[in-house]
Amino acid sequence: MRSRGEWAPAPLTMMIKRIPYHGWPDSLLLSNGTVEAMVVPALGRVMQFRFAGEESGAFWENRELDGHLLSAETDGWLNLGGDKTWPSPQSEWEEHTGEAWPPPPAFDSRPFRATVAGEGVVLASEVDPHYGMRAVRHVKLAPQRPQLEITTEFQKEEGAAVNVGVWVITQLREPERVFVLLPEHAEFLGGYHQQRGPAPKDLQRDGRLLSLRRDPGEYIKIGTEGTSMLWMDKRLALLIRAEETPGVYPDGGSRTEVYTNPDPQRYVELETEGPLATLKVGARIARTNTYTLFRRSTPDCTLEARRAFELS
Repeated sequence: MRSRGEWAPAPLTMMIKRIPYHGWPDSLLLSNGTVEAMVVPALGRVMQFRFAGEESGAFWENRELDGHLLSAETDGWLNLGGDKTWPSPQSEWEEHTGEAWPPPPAFDSRPFRATVAGEGVVLASEVDPHYGMRAVRHVKLAPQRPQLEITTEFQKEEGAAVNVGVWVITQLREPERVFVLLPEHAEFLGGYHQQRGPAPKDLQRDGRLLSLRRDPGEYIKIGTEGTSMLWMDKRLALLIRAEETPGVYPDGGSRTEVYTNPDPQRYVELETEGPLATLKVGARIARTNTYTLFRRSTPDCTLEARRAFELS
């Protein structure tokens, strides 16, 4: 069996194609012949990541909102799915926007401008009126590998300095289980920091592996000090790796966060956080996430996770 770093090569067929997607015109399909990423500028999101030619992938999409266009004035917040970015910490949104919810409008209720750049796509938001900054996302696929790379950049364009971090939220379909790889010397008691709801009912700790299932009846959110997370259902697995960067992190020092949504919308969120920085006009910060998609090789979730994280 190949390790996660030894993928069988596929024909080099890098392609970017404009297509309609679930009612959104001018969407962008990126393909390297092995995997595909679906970028929807009208929503400012990467809406799907899947194996080439397959209909479904790992990301959760709210199909009840197909074709719905964003408009903060008429709709408020819409839970659309996919992979998106918000500024952290969330606890300071009210200070900037006057409301604790919804997210700042340019990040989550406005379309992004899309530009094809080489073999990737660049998504750029409007300048948010409250933060005085824009989000720019560089989306590309690795040649011949089942891997997606997204670099998220915040650019400060106007207004007073802000203390902010890059927060990336990936909504994923109902998992069999999700895992976080903890650092060798985790400081959080029990390996995690409770952020919302009761403690996860079936949370398990196996050395550096922390894992849980979606709770069908409770909103659950935890933070961890790990920088690698794994989602898996019966068929597929998705490994998300964030940069390991020193600094002060939001939410009690959380580098990654896991949120599980109760029924009827059966999804989870694997979220990455960047260190906080004070941005003045002209400054920028950036974070890169890599997403590796593979097919399950064993029905044993823990064994699958150990292989994915390359643990002995």
